[in-house]
Amino acid sequence: MDKDQVAAVLMEIGTLLELKGENPFKTRAYANAARTLEGLDEPLERLLAEDRLGALKGIGEALQEKITALATTGRLPYYEELKASIPAGLVAMLQIPGLGPKKVKALWDRLSLTTVEELEAACLAGRVATLDGFGDKTQAKILEGIAHRRQYAARHLLSDALAAADPILEGLRAHPDVIRCSSAGSVRRFKEVIGDLDFVVSSKQPAAVIDFFTRQPGVQSVSAQGETKASVILAGGLQADLRVVSDREFPFALAYFTGSKEHNIVMRQRALERSLRLNEYGLFRSPTETRDPALLVPCQTEEEIFAALDLAPIPPELREDKGEFAAAERPPLPRLLEWSELRGSLHNHSNWSDGRHALEDIATQMAALGCAYWAITDHSKASFQANGLDAPRLRRQIDEIRALNDRLADQGTEFRLLTGVEVDILKDRLDLNDDLLAQLEVVVASLHVAGSDEADNTQRLIRAAQNPHVHMLGHLTGRLLLEREPYRVNVQAVLDACAETGTWVELNCNPYRFDLDWRFWPYAKIRGVRCAINCDAHRNEHAGFLRLGAGVARKGWLTRADVVNTLPWPQLRAALAAKPNGLRQEKASKSRSARR
Repeated sequence: MDKDQVAAVLMEIGTLLELKGENPFKTRAYANAARTLEGLDEPLERLLAEDRLGALKGIGEALQEKITALATTGRLPYYEELKASIPAGLVAMLQIPGLGPKKVKALWDRLSLTTVEELEAACLAGRVATLDGFGDKTQAKILEGIAHRRQYAARHLLSDALAAADPILEGLRAHPDVIRCSSAGSVRRFKEVIGDLDFVVSSKQPAAVIDFFTRQPGVQSVSAQGETKASVILAGGLQADLRVVSDREFPFALAYFTGSKEHNIVMRQRALERSLRLNEYGLFRSPTETRDPALLVPCQTEEEIFAALDLAPIPPELREDKGEFAAAERPPLPRLLEWSELRGSLHNHSNWSDGRHALEDIATQMAALGCAYWAITDHSKASFQANGLDAPRLRRQIDEIRALNDRLADQGTEFRLLTGVEVDILKDRLDLNDDLLAQLEVVVASLHVAGSDEADNTQRLIRAAQNPHVHMLGHLTGRLLLEREPYRVNVQAVLDACAETGTWVELNCNPYRFDLDWRFWPYAKIRGVRCAINCDAHRNEHAGFLRLGAGVARKGWLTRADVVNTLPWPQLRAALAAKPNGLRQEKASKSRSARR
């Protein structure tokens, strides 16, 4: 196991010990050791080889033995025995919002509840509300959490779907009997949450392709297998469907199975209006359903299908019947953003707050990836659980980043770390004063604790946008996909305020967020609000989220011109400086007008 895998096991041991009611110092020791490993700037293997593990803070002899066993063998009998001693359903309960180890232990001890189903029945019977430390509100929230969990049980994050789909697609492309192949469905349309995977393949030997598909390494079971199609269940319960067609049928099948359903309905209607029939088998000159090859309108690609229906080609991400047809009737469609046009991320964390890596490690990695800049926006002090920075620590970090940039410049490196902060939006103010914010190159303002109602949340965000030192609003609705619903916010009102103040809005491309939702970006574009596609990176590998963010941005109709972090550093620096200067000029103009 690598250091991250070992750290994950140590964290789980701490949780399991807490469920058993062990000494809190013992449980915290495992959590602290896990965080120590996560923060290492070198491989765990090197520490073990050089016998330096014991020199790490908080790792005594017993923990050294356990970490060594996990790292070298991948197993730990102590962990396996501990896990077996606790009902698996207790760990599942921890996934319900508001239930931590102490509450789950209380439910186990006092009501003998060991599964989510038993917990739900106890809540419905009113038994949970009677327990000390729970009450009616907690009981109601538990029921809401169970319902939410059940609602999304068959749904999967886009990132997980892509991780499962990519190796299957690569395998299909390499198969000698495959002519053309593609993913389809909601993954190809870059929906943020998907139900299953779809693949379309053209081949003269469908049986061989079907057999290959059902034998992929990640397949746990085969749900259905026929002559031209198959369904399998992958790890994590994700279903994958394959359709094999002739190469003549391929573009029609790909368009049909890409969808969306609403988009396909309009496409079929356009065909009927032109005395044609469109289905997954072809485009036919026929008033009735048919598969007669003699009536086929030949199309080698999806682009030719669109052309036959008097449309410019519509990218898969836009196929939701949300304006794409009107745009395709008046070509050309806008050239959507490409992920390679992004030059860096303006919202990221380091080990000064809750990130994994040190400043120099981040700079080295992001420069190696070809980024031009990377903003360090660690949490402010109100986010105490994330080790947020107070004013003195932030000033020290500013100095360190400037010194690091000087060293990089001396080495001939053009890459630049930007000073910044993710400042909490509090009830009536920002978490840091304006004098300090003015010293930073990038200020992201985020709502981490929702207000009492929609009006409260909306007003807080608008007030933050009106601050001359805030460049952008972070993860505007606070949603966590499949885990937490968005805060109640009047998004259009906030976007209107951003338009008036020149404040940017983040598309947070952490796969649990994708916030702001793609459905709001067309309105933001109309209002002239610019987007910053940010990783919200807490470790270096999160730089890969930029590709996901670009796909979701495309779904929101965003182009290169709409996204500020496509700019080279000199232009971005000017854009960052524009907001406070613009607001000062606007205020001065209003003041002069008032005096007149």
